Amino acid sequence: MNSSNRSPAALVRLCIGALMAAVLALVLFVLPAEYDIDPTGLGETMGIKGMSGYQVGALTTQSSGVHEDRASFWLAPFESVEYKYTLAEGQSMVFDWRAVSALPADVIFEMHSEIDADPDQSVTFEMSRGDAQRGTFVAPFSGVHGWYWENRGVGEVEVVLEATGFFTHGTTYGPSGAFTKIIDEGAN
Repeated sequence: MNSSNRSPAALVRLCIGALMAAVLALVLFVLPAEYDIDPTGLGETMGIKGMSGYQVGALTTQSSGVHEDRASFWLAPFESVEYKYTLAEGQSMVFDWRAVSALPADVIFEMHSEIDADPDQSVTFEMSRGDAQRGTFVAPFSGVHGWYWENRGVGEVEVVLEATGFFTHGTTYGPSGAFTKIIDEGAN
């Protein structure tokens, strides 16, 4: 049958079928992914629910200045240290840390945040093993945000952290307690 010879009833059926396919695509894919509306539950099953729900702004302005910090920690085998920055919600930092050792470095690390420096209100973002990590971090809430490192190697390791961001303080948590250094003099 030639497409130009279709009856009006056949064209109506084609249009209704196309409309049904479009509504199905809207309900199954577009609503869950773009608007976080998942009436069938299939969007969550497919892992597309809320894909665009977390919006990262291309531009965020800050009222405080940007600061640079460098911290270095020597860790004997099975020794650990924590170092965290004070950041307000939405403030960011760029970081680069590495473990330097004469022997292959084996470091367990955890990137986490705490509301009001309360360990009971801790959120872990990554827990892994390695000898380096670099990236960006945006504080999801006001508090302290940073790393725990533990040397699991057989030799001494130096963990070197370099960061640039909108933090005001850096706090070291070690065997002798907490030590806070003021990075922004105006933030006392």
